[in-house]
Amino acid sequence: MLQVSGLNVYYGESHILRDVDLSVPKGQMVCLIGRNGVGKTTLLKTIMGLIQPRRGSIVFGDRPITGISPDQRARLGIGYVPQGREIIPRLTVKENLILGFEARAEKVKGPKNIPDEIFELFPVLKTMLGRMGGDLSGGQQQQLAIARALMGNPKLLVLDEPTEGIQPSIILDIEAAVRRIVATTGISVLLVEQHLHFVRQADRYYAMQKGGIVASGPTSELSNEVIQRFLAV
Repeated sequence: MLQVSGLNVYYGESHILRDVDLSVPKGQMVCLIGRNGVGKTTLLKTIMGLIQPRRGSIVFGDRPITGISPDQRARLGIGYVPQGREIIPRLTVKENLILGFEARAEKVKGPKNIPDEIFELFPVLKTMLGRMGGDLSGGQQQQLAIARALMGNPKLLVLDEPTEGIQPSIILDIEAAVRRIVATTGISVLLVEQHLHFVRQADRYYAMQKGGIVASGPTSELSNEVIQRFLAV
């Protein structure tokens, strides 16, 4: 589904990502772990085309995408929920969701109806369609951001710390929704996450340190040593 090979990214002359190799198989959840400042968000932004690499390649499906724009990547089927969610506060929940149609490869003709599947994943949104996005709690905004990304019919969903700053009960709801997305739709997920319980929901993990991948494998084999090195504060 997604193959990142030999990726090197610089900010000016500062070498941020160093020879990063990473793959996300179709229909799997892959988690990227590591302490703050090791390059995780930079890697996601590079995958989305918001940052251009100096060396390396990104292939999505069978298509090299290293040189194409973020909007083209979205229309190829990559949905992105950035750190901080970035929902539009002065639009209603419904209007935020309808914006997600813009990422579809084919324009929607006629009425833009929100699929029932969105409300099955995030029931709270159905009761708040007329509320302004800025009036929602952090957890509700995160659910809205993920739902908006799903409105684009992605093949790959990229999530940057979806549980950051969210109360524990909502974290469990988001975990369950993301796992259900993978299990029932075949959508692949690549996420950056620090919450250990969520990390263990993934099929595979990659650990980053100083801009490089230093460990990887099935999350079933994620050892306490790796957790202490890359997740513990």
